[in-house]
Amino acid sequence: MARVHPEGWRELANAGAAERELQTLGQLAGGLPDDYTVYHGVHWTRIEQKGRAIFGEIDFAIVGPTGKLLLVEQKTGFLHESADGLVKRYASGEKHVAFQMARSTDALHARLRQFCKGETTYVDAVLYCPDYTVKDPGTAGIDPSRIIDAKRKDRLVATILALLPPAGPGNEVLPSRDKVHRFLGDILQLVPEVNAFVSEAETLYTRLSGGLAHWARRIDCDPFRLRVIGTAGSGKTQLALAVFRDAVAAGLRPLFVCYNRPLADHVARIAPQGGDVVTYHQLGDRVARSLGQRPDFSQSGAFARLEETLDAWQPDDASRIDVLIIDEGQDFQPGWATNLLRLLRPGGRAWWLEDPMQNLYGRPEVPLPGWTSLRSEINYRTPRGIVDTLNRMLPLPYPMEPGSPVDGYEVEILTYADTAELIAKTITAVTRCIGLGFRRSHVAVVTYRGRESSRLAPFDRLGPYPLRAPTGRYDLLGNPTVTEGDVLIDSVHRFKGQAAPCVVLTEIDFDTLDDRAVRRLFVGATRATMKLVMVVSEASARVLLARLDGST
Repeated sequence: MARVHPEGWRELANAGAAERELQTLGQLAGGLPDDYTVYHGVHWTRIEQKGRAIFGEIDFAIVGPTGKLLLVEQKTGFLHESADGLVKRYASGEKHVAFQMARSTDALHARLRQFCKGETTYVDAVLYCPDYTVKDPGTAGIDPSRIIDAKRKDRLVATILALLPPAGPGNEVLPSRDKVHRFLGDILQLVPEVNAFVSEAETLYTRLSGGLAHWARRIDCDPFRLRVIGTAGSGKTQLALAVFRDAVAAGLRPLFVCYNRPLADHVARIAPQGGDVVTYHQLGDRVARSLGQRPDFSQSGAFARLEETLDAWQPDDASRIDVLIIDEGQDFQPGWATNLLRLLRPGGRAWWLEDPMQNLYGRPEVPLPGWTSLRSEINYRTPRGIVDTLNRMLPLPYPMEPGSPVDGYEVEILTYADTAELIAKTITAVTRCIGLGFRRSHVAVVTYRGRESSRLAPFDRLGPYPLRAPTGRYDLLGNPTVTEGDVLIDSVHRFKGQAAPCVVLTEIDFDTLDDRAVRRLFVGATRATMKLVMVVSEASARVLLARLDGST
């Protein structure tokens, strides 16, 4: 099988011409031997360059065993044969295929010769039009032997092998071969383009996990009480936002309530106006102030007093809502559900979203008798490789079903023996993520310990990386304030409900792999959308690695 650069092309599906080019890429990858390399512009450069291929009109660049280079221009759909040669018609006008190919090939070859500093180079080009049969190849403006049309499309790989034969007598390896590879790598900018992959992967997750929002909103019951039990990455928050938007659009008043302040802040930033987004304790704070009470959070028991306020509160008509959405239901106390349901108008709709595996506080399950339930164990957000690792590493009550087409990067486990090694290995983990081409803003350092007991919490930087850490304070507009820094650091408790392309789950240390440890590991690891590095104490690592090896 041929080597393909950039990697990761199998994970993403595109529409239209890009989809056809991905099919061709699969044909080239599977049909060419492993000493051939295919460079392509599908999906990476399409994001950055608005549809243009890697070399103007060239879609694929194939380097043979000797260093000879063959450019493949793919034209899908119908072509027009004019007096001036083959023409491709677009909405913006016509393009003469032969002229465009010649100009791109000549420009590329000129740049390659300059890069190779006079060493011999070889560049050829072919036209691949799998949907059209050229009726008069002699007038196409392209050497007929360099045209692979619909009638000959099954000869694509054979034609490439004939033009780029294996090394041997009369076909020696060019001294410039390694430079040709470096040149193409420089043009594709392989490492920085991973940032475009991050954006594309996020778009793909949003589209796939939107299935839960699509079908759950079509369930009907009377009274409407729907409990959605969904694993991490199944699309629960997307569903909550969709329900919130539906209510606002219908002129109804929705209320979104969750446990975690960072999640509430995130949802509040993206939810439309016309409803309220709060934590349960923020709601208690609002009610207390409406009753003339001013909570003093510097005093112990302040949050318990807010809960007591809501226990005793009887909402008036002005306080009532039409749609109640409760997210992170696994973190709620049973009595909280009763208090919130009192807010609903007659005929109002209630949604309860939860994931029992993300219950980090050991709360009992909230009984909701008479509610309709919907369960989803499909994780669309976390790459398949991470899902597979977690299913083998952790004794999960229900194995996750991988729903993402993204394989992601290999899960790495770094071990430490003491605090000095913990800090050094955490820095190493961040550096490895950045070395893969991710930006610092793509990396989240998530501590297995709570913020109060974390050995990393006092630091404002890790090695060369200034940290962006929550201060626990809020500005005049109620937005959380964070320290200035490049790399986010937070606890697994606070980061629940959020995600990052690269997660460094650090300070992992447990006596036994009990239910509490499993839940923390599960929550922290499933925050990663592409890359996961685990920084684990030596004793805990032995337990996890033994499970991965199947010895326990």
